[in-house]
Amino acid sequence: MERIALFIDGANVYAAAKRLGWNFDHRKILEHFRGGGTLHNAFYYTAVPMPMDDKQKRFIDALTYMGYTVRTRPLRESTDEHGDTHRRASLDIEIVTDLLTTEDRYDTAVLLTGDGDFERPVEVLRARGKRVIVASIPEMTSYELRNAADEYVDLGAIREQVERPGYRLPSEQRGADSRPFYVTAPLTDSDER
Repeated sequence: MERIALFIDGANVYAAAKRLGWNFDHRKILEHFRGGGTLHNAFYYTAVPMPMDDKQKRFIDALTYMGYTVRTRPLRESTDEHGDTHRRASLDIEIVTDLLTTEDRYDTAVLLTGDGDFERPVEVLRARGKRVIVASIPEMTSYELRNAADEYVDLGAIREQVERPGYRLPSEQRGADSRPFYVTAPLTDSDER
């Protein structure tokens, strides 16, 4: 039976949900990508502001309860020369570290991101005999990452299997100007994703 590991870039998946106009059910994502195999592990990577409030803690606790190993990094705020504040926290190193250090425990890695920074780690995994599936939405997936993977899954095409119906995105509930705690940075058309 095929051993599967799931690696979710939380900020990228959230940005995809905003573009699609509907939210993901993280339990359904587990079930869908488990497919006909055995799920070795499911990692979820997200940035959090410090200190973490109760709502943020409940989100992380819910993911843990579903079976995810949650990796967090604190958000760092910086102000540019125009006075605009940017919130960032890169979890790329954590994702790559887990992809490579757990590779003997899975046959297939499912990577939910479109970030082109993962092209080379995906190539390394494939060279080592691993199957790699990348899942995102086309407009947020770099050509290089899509080309490096064995298979590409358009998250929009599997809506029926992974949607959380009736659930509004946190940003829709609080207003368009605020960002939820698990978004690391806004995506723009100039992003190479």
